[in-house]
Amino acid sequence: MSIRDTSAQDRTLATPAATAKRRRWLVAGALALGLGGAIVATLSAWNAGGRSVDAKRLRIAEVRRGDLVRDLSAEGRVISANSPTLYTIAAGTVTLQVVAGDVVKKDQALAEIDSPELRSRLAQEEATLASLEAEAARAELDGELTRANARKLLDQATVDRTAAVRDLERNRRAYEGGAVAQVDVARAQDQLKKAELALAAAQQEFTLQGRGAGIDSRNKRLQADRQRAVVAELQRQVDALTLRAPFDGQIGQLMIAQRANVAANAPVLSLVDLSVFEVEIKVPESFARDLGIGIPAEIVANTGAGGGTFAAAISAVSPEVVNGEVAARLRFKDTQPPGLRQNQRLSARIVMDTRRDVLNVERGPFLEQGGGQSAYVMDGDIAVKRRIRTGVSSLGAVEILDGANAGDRIVVSGSDQFGDAERIRISGE
Repeated sequence: MSIRDTSAQDRTLATPAATAKRRRWLVAGALALGLGGAIVATLSAWNAGGRSVDAKRLRIAEVRRGDLVRDLSAEGRVISANSPTLYTIAAGTVTLQVVAGDVVKKDQALAEIDSPELRSRLAQEEATLASLEAEAARAELDGELTRANARKLLDQATVDRTAAVRDLERNRRAYEGGAVAQVDVARAQDQLKKAELALAAAQQEFTLQGRGAGIDSRNKRLQADRQRAVVAELQRQVDALTLRAPFDGQIGQLMIAQRANVAANAPVLSLVDLSVFEVEIKVPESFARDLGIGIPAEIVANTGAGGGTFAAAISAVSPEVVNGEVAARLRFKDTQPPGLRQNQRLSARIVMDTRRDVLNVERGPFLEQGGGQSAYVMDGDIAVKRRIRTGVSSLGAVEILDGANAGDRIVVSGSDQFGDAERIRISGE
């Protein structure tokens, strides 16, 4: 027996025209709303910028508050702080007594220059000196003879005066006794006057003869002294024909061949002081103005058991810029790593300044592109160009003085793709 359904009772009803019309309007409204949303989204994108940039092509950093250490890291090479080059004092043939790499002691003979011309000049000047010394000695002897003759005349005049005084006294006593005439007394007085005049002349002549003899002797002695200085200088040059080590060190480079004939003032060899080393580094031009002699630094040496970090300080800064870099030298403060070698590579770090609790952001190309006066700050997925003011910078960060707050995100790299747009949409954020 089968169960009957209700199909026999169902009947199809006709849809009213008003209901169908209402349904069509609802569908059209939904489509219009969707289209309007799409248009609004498109207009928003157009407002945000004419184009969008993928976030993967950018580097975005957050502004943070903290300490900003202005440091500088560079690779340097070890150089000798004292590495002179020895030169020839005169032209001649050079005989080398060392080879490159030899360890030498102070005052050790390194090379000998054979200069017959210089040695001949020394012999000639020594002969001239001997002649002038003999003349000086002869002038002193002549001066003594002149003074002796003048003394003899002075002594004779003194005796003549004494005799004249006695003769006058004798004539006076005889006149008083009536033994001689008055004219004899007057004659004796005249003889005394003549004796006194002769004595005064003898005294003056003795003084002048002594002074003249002293001047002649001094002139000859000064000529001899001058010639002695000439001989001493030539002797120094002859002694300098033997090049000697000014300190304990090592021969760096030979600049001439054995038994070569060289001109005066020609370089012969270089000597390296192994006890004092410095590290030469290249510093970007932008940091050169902040460097100064005495600024502390750290040098990292990897020399086996003697490796580690060593305190140093800037000892020199070159005033010349070459290829956008400035050369600077670092000198070890207390101790230097053992086993250092010329031109060895070391790492150096210079701490120029530390700013406490400042706003800073990762350093990037935006600093140069905006001249430190503008940057793109993220506002959601939109990069907005904003004026900022920057302060000091280090290799890794830059100080923000105005225009950004802690937590802001700045496009530090890749903003060159934005052109000069004020707002750029960043996709993929």
